[in-house]
Amino acid sequence: MYAVVKSGGKQYRVEQGQRVRLERLGEPGSQVELTPVMVVDGANVLATPAQLAGATVSGRVVEETKGPKINGFDYKAKANVRRRWGHRQTYAVVEITGISVG
Repeated sequence: MYAVVKSGGKQYRVEQGQRVRLERLGEPGSQVELTPVMVVDGANVLATPAQLAGATVSGRVVEETKGPKINGFDYKAKANVRRRWGHRQTYAVVEITGISVG
């Protein structure tokens, strides 16, 4: 059984026991509920809002990590405008503890 969940504007395919890196959701050790978009159980596929009304995907935040450093540089010709900037996204590693159809 697996589910496709929506978090942070993106969709992820998850199974029970899997660890997935999502956008920051909470402190390590906290429980989270994710919104399923689709649940597949063998040949049975639940995808409509009526079928997914009672379906939930639960998980536990294991740790917080950081992604790779992104370096940027803004430059405008003939205007003496130069600017360096950097960004490093923070993520939450979530372990999927259960998928229930309801």
